[in-house]
Amino acid sequence: MVNKFSTSIQGYKKEEVNDFVKEVTREYESMLKKLKNSCEVIESLKNELKHYKDIESTLNRAILVAEESTSNIKKAAYDESKVIVEDAKRNATKVINNALLKAERIESEAETLKRKVAVYKRRFRDLIENQLDELEQFDDRI
Repeated sequence: MVNKFSTSIQGYKKEEVNDFVKEVTREYESMLKKLKNSCEVIESLKNELKHYKDIESTLNRAILVAEESTSNIKKAAYDESKVIVEDAKRNATKVINNALLKAERIESEAETLKRKVAVYKRRFRDLIENQLDELEQFDDRI
């Protein structure tokens, strides 16, 4: 904003200089107001940026906590599954052992019954043979 002033005997014309100073003052005030507004906007943006950084930090902490919780849950589930498998193996072993014992007991009872049947058959055969002998002797006596 270059301005040439007219001259008079006493120097530059006072009105032109005053008008120019007023215009420079207005322009300066306008620029000062724009600068102040810019500073306010910058401060507002800084506050907003700080707010978002705080949110980001909170979200990062939440993600870390969630990851840690997930890890803990996985570990607990794995440990629990190991316990369940071990219990199932123990129970299966008990069931198998009980079944084997029952099978042995039944087999033993079957063997005992076979022996009793053999003894019964022998006694019955002996009884029949004795009765036949008696019948033969009865015939001889008559």
